[in-house]
Amino acid sequence: MKNKPSLLLMAALCAFGFAGCENMSTLRQDMANQPRQNPLSPAPFFADGRSERQVMENTVARGSIQDDGLFVPKDSNAFPLPVNMELLQRGQQRYNIFCSPCHGIQGDGMGMVAVRGMKHPPSYHQDRLRNEPAGYIYDVVTNGFGAMYGYSSQIPPRDRWAIIAYVRALQLSRNVPASELPAELREKLTAGGSAK
Repeated sequence: MKNKPSLLLMAALCAFGFAGCENMSTLRQDMANQPRQNPLSPAPFFADGRSERQVMENTVARGSIQDDGLFVPKDSNAFPLPVNMELLQRGQQRYNIFCSPCHGIQGDGMGMVAVRGMKHPPSYHQDRLRNEPAGYIYDVVTNGFGAMYGYSSQIPPRDRWAIIAYVRALQLSRNVPASELPAELREKLTAGGSAK
C-alpha cells in the first residue's frame, strides 16, 4: 500500500499531460501558418501603427540595379567610366587587395592561394578571357563564378570598374602588337631582338 500515493500522483501527472495534448496545434507553429502582416494593414507593434516601413538606408530594391548608371549588361563592352591614370591606379590598388591573392599580381592565376594548393583560377591572358566583354567581367566580380564568391558587398560598383580597367591593362601588357608601341619602346624591342 506504500506505492498507492505515488501511483495516484503519477496517474494525475499523466492525465494532466494528456489533457494538454489535445491543444498541441496551438502550441506548434506550422510553416503554412506563420505570423505575418498583410500589406498596409495596421500594426500595433510600431508607434505609428503602420505595418509598411520606410526603406532602410543603403538598401537596393529588387530589380532596381538596372537603374544604376554603372550597370551594363553581361554582353556589353561599354565602359561607363572614363579610363584615366587615376582610375587605373585605383584599380591596381583594389586588384592587389581583393584579386591578387587568387589571380596573382600579373593576372596569371598564380596567386598565393593557388600556390598553396587551392584550385588555380584561369589566367586573364588566355584568349577566352581577353575576348570576353567588360560586362561579363563586371558580372563575375559582382556575382561570382565557379569557386569565386561574388564581391558585390565588399567592392562598390565604381571600384569594380576600376579593377576591370586594370585587368584590361594587364591583358594588354602581354598582348599589345609591336606596331602599337611608342617609337622608343619599339626601338628597344628591335635592338634587343637583333642582339640575340
